[in-house]
Amino acid sequence: MKLDQGHLVISLDFELFWGVFDVRSLESYKSHLEKVTEIVPRLLKLSDKYNIKLTFASVGFLLAKNKEEIIRFSPKIKPSYSNSNFSPYRLLNEIGNNQHEDPYHYATSLVDIIKKNKNHEIGSHTFCHYYCNEIGQTAKEFEADLLASINIAKQQDITIKSIVFPRNQINETYLKICANHGILNYRGIEKHWMYNTKDTKQLGKTKNRIYRLLDTYFNISGHNTHELEIHYGLVNIASSRFLRPYSNFLSFLEPMKIQRIKRGMTYAAKKKQVYHLWWHPHNFGDNTDKNFKALETLFIHYSMLKSTYNFNCKTMAHLSKITKN
Repeated sequence: MKLDQGHLVISLDFELFWGVFDVRSLESYKSHLEKVTEIVPRLLKLSDKYNIKLTFASVGFLLAKNKEEIIRFSPKIKPSYSNSNFSPYRLLNEIGNNQHEDPYHYATSLVDIIKKNKNHEIGSHTFCHYYCNEIGQTAKEFEADLLASINIAKQQDITIKSIVFPRNQINETYLKICANHGILNYRGIEKHWMYNTKDTKQLGKTKNRIYRLLDTYFNISGHNTHELEIHYGLVNIASSRFLRPYSNFLSFLEPMKIQRIKRGMTYAAKKKQVYHLWWHPHNFGDNTDKNFKALETLFIHYSMLKSTYNFNCKTMAHLSKITKN
């Protein structure tokens, strides 16, 4: 679908420890997660300064006030991964009872801040950080998880219209399920082979990882801007770029990373296409000030594109509604 103007979309995978529990220990990542209580309000303040709209794709667990609510909203049928390490439900006996006791698995105070701001969207990152392409899980289990995500949001007066799939694992069968339950859109993946999430083993191979790292600084896959497409009843607001956090080791390449994103944004503005930037709030947990400095540089560039090319910024839900008009 051709657009009348270009658009910037920013989505955040809001997950805390639920997003990394299968690849990191809590002890090794605590400092990053603890910073999120500072990072989210700071993101809101900076975004509002430049009239930027954010979509917080939240894991449903984070919306629970306590462990009892997590258990109450959890679906009866849970993901039956062949690799049981992928299931977060095995952690429920170990977590604290609420955010005060356990700021690594709950985020109700941050959700309240986002809601009260009213400029931004809270979408779904599934209920339990569900992996849609891992072996063993089924469509029926995914649907149960989706309904749990919708229901726990509803009790907080949040209507879920957007979904971001954990690890960007997109299963076309599941898009139809999302459409059947009122979801309007999802964040698709870049079309280049290095970003293909259907084969999770291939995705994690060293070759693919190296190419994705290089693509952060050098234009290998293109700008990855796009027009809106409808897939199985959902608007695909595909990813353009993961905002890789500041690296001390690769700090000499930081200007190239920012310039790569700026060029993509400019291309989208000129061609009246979408540029979709994303990351996780906890990615800013280290080198926080340097990450925010880079982000503000991008927001200033957005402001220039807005005044020059009428470039606009919308949440995922608001942008998807263009297709309905």
